[in-house]
Amino acid sequence: MVSDYGVVVAGGGPTGLLTALLCAEAGIDVCVFEAAPALARDLRATSFHPPTLDMLDDIGIAAGLIARGVICPSWQVRMHPSGDRAVFELATIAGETRHPFRLQCEQWKLAEALLERLSVHPRARVAFGTRVAAFADDGDGVTVTTADNGGNSGPTVRGRFLVGADGWRSDVRSQLGLPFEGESYPETTVVVTTPFRFEDHLEGMSMVTSCWTRDSHIAFLRLPEMWRLALYPDESLPIEEQTRPETVEAVLQDVIRIDGRYPVTGIWTYRVNQRIVPNYRVGRVVLVGDAAHVNSPAGGMGLNAGIHDAFELARAFAAIFGKGAALERLDLYDRRRRPVVAKHILGLSARNRARMRVSDPAERRKELEALQAIAADPERHRAFVMRASMIDGLREAEAVT
Repeated sequence: MVSDYGVVVAGGGPTGLLTALLCAEAGIDVCVFEAAPALARDLRATSFHPPTLDMLDDIGIAAGLIARGVICPSWQVRMHPSGDRAVFELATIAGETRHPFRLQCEQWKLAEALLERLSVHPRARVAFGTRVAAFADDGDGVTVTTADNGGNSGPTVRGRFLVGADGWRSDVRSQLGLPFEGESYPETTVVVTTPFRFEDHLEGMSMVTSCWTRDSHIAFLRLPEMWRLALYPDESLPIEEQTRPETVEAVLQDVIRIDGRYPVTGIWTYRVNQRIVPNYRVGRVVLVGDAAHVNSPAGGMGLNAGIHDAFELARAFAAIFGKGAALERLDLYDRRRRPVVAKHILGLSARNRARMRVSDPAERRKELEALQAIAADPERHRAFVMRASMIDGLREAEAVT
């Protein structure tokens, strides 16, 4: 049986669900297929920047996230154990956003809020445990074949457009034959969660802190019930050694010496990729979020970029469905999003990563003093925050016609 939709979305993460909700709100019939059996409530992205909160506020989502997250009015780069630091205040851009702060909130809370809205929307359908197995674009629409995780055939649907929101290992991107250009960084990041209150021991600590330690560096991200730490232990050690509780314990004890052991609630790893497709659209198939681009988490921009993709793509769909715009309206989506992601997100996150990987003490001091000089100059401070908060990139994109 073939069902007809305006837009079919492959992938039910935050970006896919947001794309679907924006389409449904624009009066477009939409269907989402997600391979996982249920909404994932794991710790992936956790940062929401000011313009992202503005966008989510426009659809009534931001307030609920803010109530469930941690408001971060500043972030910092810090030297340990001296505590010398450069602090960047988001109040400097209060005139440019309704949300002059960074929100630390688990991405699944956004997905949960979106799914709640979609589950009662008359123009939306979400199917878990079902993946897009194949698709065919015939120029007038896209026929989508689905399957469950056991390989059994599922429903066949037809949409005027297919959106690949199925993550960095995107099957949709693979079936399009698009290269995922870029590189994989050699190091492995070890993520640790703990309820230990570092803020009670490190004077002046921001809720988002990048910290040079004696032998490495740590990214501290505060969540409502815990700290999430990205550790970079001795890379000469095999990954099995890096993730041993004893190795993690030694790293934490080197930051703050405590009696007994740290209350570690989770340890896992990931590898960082910096990649982007050469184009976001092939015919009637369009990519968003991690299916189109992935970047270093340094700066917390990845999820935000996917959200910005969704809003821009939804504007294109609204013009096509609501105003009769030509199919080429999707090319404007590509022109606005892809260059900005390459320049402002992949570029800036790579710079952030490179800065924190500096190991020479003299070079670290030079980097920190440069940041402190920026923070001490009101005009440069504001300009730095405008870039890091992704506002400059969005405005650059909006100017593209």
